[in-house]
Amino acid sequence: MTDLWNDLLDCLALEPLGLGVYEGRSQHLDYHRLFGGQLLAQCARAAALTCPGKAVKSMHVLFPREGRGNEPVRYETDCVQQGRTYAAVRTQARQAHGVVAVATVSLHTWEGGPQRQTVQPVGELPGPERRIALDMLPWESRAVTDLDTDDAEPPAYELWTRTPHVSADLSPALLAYATDLTLIGTALRPLEKVTQRDAGRAFVSAVTSHTVWFHQPLRTDEWLVMRQHSPVAAHGRCHGRGDVLTERGELVASYAQEGLLRFRRADDAE
Repeated sequence: MTDLWNDLLDCLALEPLGLGVYEGRSQHLDYHRLFGGQLLAQCARAAALTCPGKAVKSMHVLFPREGRGNEPVRYETDCVQQGRTYAAVRTQARQAHGVVAVATVSLHTWEGGPQRQTVQPVGELPGPERRIALDMLPWESRAVTDLDTDDAEPPAYELWTRTPHVSADLSPALLAYATDLTLIGTALRPLEKVTQRDAGRAFVSAVTSHTVWFHQPLRTDEWLVMRQHSPVAAHGRCHGRGDVLTERGELVASYAQEGLLRFRRADDAE
């Protein structure tokens, strides 16, 4: 696989610095800031390391300030509750200029019991001719429709992804990483002649909060479809949410995101 894949795996190998404190290297990306997906993935790993034997059940992350991609991130965790089946971890992600992420992570030991779901059936996996390349997503992805289009399209998008073979322990972090990539682009789809490529010119954007729920054990090295839509964009913000399903149609995770989406006024250019 590409160096980007190995670089991401290296970032997930957090170094313990003391009780509940870890450090993660930042990715080597050609990007103007630290990618929020890296923070999501490393927060998930820090919580799992703090409470071994339990799986990440949900995580809610705030991004109070922009992270710097040229320096590592220090994760300070506090296990506020540890029971037989549940645990809760608070995490602050710090760089030299301050806190770049604040996370609350809930963990759980998988249990038996009745199961049900109510979701639309999954369509067929797109063929290899529908492969797409997404910056910062260093594994195979396919999509039937284009995320970036000059036409006005519905604010919905389906992305199929599959990583190379990887330990199941890393799958929650890798999925959290992927969920940060395309929700703002989905919110932009109804706007004619505006896409993510116009960031910094027609508008500025940034993720302000992100939540992921894990419903069932999953593997990212099997095909997953991220089915997402953006129901609203207003007052300089956009909101998006999505479900993650296996090729067999099992709902394994859900996610939601709020982002800053501030368009430039005509007089701003003067």
